[in-house]
Amino acid sequence: MSNSELLAVEPLDLQFPFELRKQISCSLYLTNKTDNHVAFKVKTTNPKKYCVRPNTGVVLPRSTCEVLVTMQAQKEAPSDMQCKDKFLLQGVIASPGVTAKEVTPEMFSKEAGHLVEETKLRVTYVAPPQPPSPVHEGSEEGSSPRASVSDNGQASEFSSQRFDKVEPQENTSEARALITKLTDEKQSAIQLNNKLQRELDQLRRDSKISQSGMPLMYVLLVGLIGLILGYIMKST
Repeated sequence: MSNSELLAVEPLDLQFPFELRKQISCSLYLTNKTDNHVAFKVKTTNPKKYCVRPNTGVVLPRSTCEVLVTMQAQKEAPSDMQCKDKFLLQGVIASPGVTAKEVTPEMFSKEAGHLVEETKLRVTYVAPPQPPSPVHEGSEEGSSPRASVSDNGQASEFSSQRFDKVEPQENTSEARALITKLTDEKQSAIQLNNKLQRELDQLRRDSKISQSGMPLMYVLLVGLIGLILGYIMKST
């Protein structure tokens, strides 16, 4: 638990039982140690990898708020099972009665003279729980799932990291929108192809008609000349 004056944070290490191609969640508990409303905001060095709900909010006096941190499904596992991602929790005293919708980025601006309390969190991967084995192959006392251990000097590493605000991700909605767009484009292409095919067929029919009409005109023209010649011969 943190030793902050505004918000007590538990845990300081976000532990994720790592599994490939599976979303994994971890709960973060914020306890307001004051008699004031405390606004908070969560940042991370890897905002595309995590989804935080809520990422901003207000903790009522002497109460606790749960924040759910979800790691998106990963396609590859790190070779050493260690994670360099970091989180930063910012807290600031808010006006009485303020709501989560009224929390703004300006409230956490140190340049504006606001007293912002910051708590840094690290991420560790742990082995997923294994189902109990019916066969006992000897005592394994003292062994534990392998977890990542952070190196010394975390404070300097935190200071050099860039934290970005976590934005809620709607991958499912984006995928559906993309599928709908591709479907519409496919239908438009099919309709255009059908239209071109109809126009080509019409051109072919017109060409056949024009070709069949030429001998008829020729016969009529020859007949007309014959009639004229016959009339002239009779007149003479």
